[in-house]
Amino acid sequence: MDLKDYIRSIPNYPKKGILFRDITTLIKDEKAFKETIDQILEKSKKFKIDKIAAIESRGFVFASAVAYILKKPFIMLRKKNKLPAETFSTEFELEYGTATIEVHKDSIRKNDNVLIIDDLIATGGTAEAAAKLVSISGGKVSGFIFVINLFDLGGCDKLKKQNHLVENLIEFPGH
Repeated sequence: MDLKDYIRSIPNYPKKGILFRDITTLIKDEKAFKETIDQILEKSKKFKIDKIAAIESRGFVFASAVAYILKKPFIMLRKKNKLPAETFSTEFELEYGTATIEVHKDSIRKNDNVLIIDDLIATGGTAEAAAKLVSISGGKVSGFIFVINLFDLGGCDKLKKQNHLVENLIEFPGH
């Protein structure tokens, strides 16, 4: 099954010049969604995993299913002011501004090996911020798995240059 066939491309969304890769067409198809989870599970065998973290919000779709199957705790990395208890936070650059993500201070213990899963990587800013949150929480980033890599935007390469292990299922150009 070619998962690329289940990704809808929407030009000029959320703003002019962006070609948005929409995963809703993938996750609404039960066979494509199952295949996606199966491929993530296969790639996850390369990593030492104590916990699985995901970046809000589309990463939650994939990571929670993987965490359930692997019987691992699921950690949510959320946008600012979305978590009710004490948090660590980090601000990062987006293509069109800045954002902040947070994690509960009690989610990751010292030396926990954390696999980070997200739907897509573009320039890598959000993924770098996720790695920073794991680190300031005392954990270690085992690696990253992305469903989609927008290969010409350089995010995976940026993470690899920082000695992170990175896997993805499919690739598209970013434009």
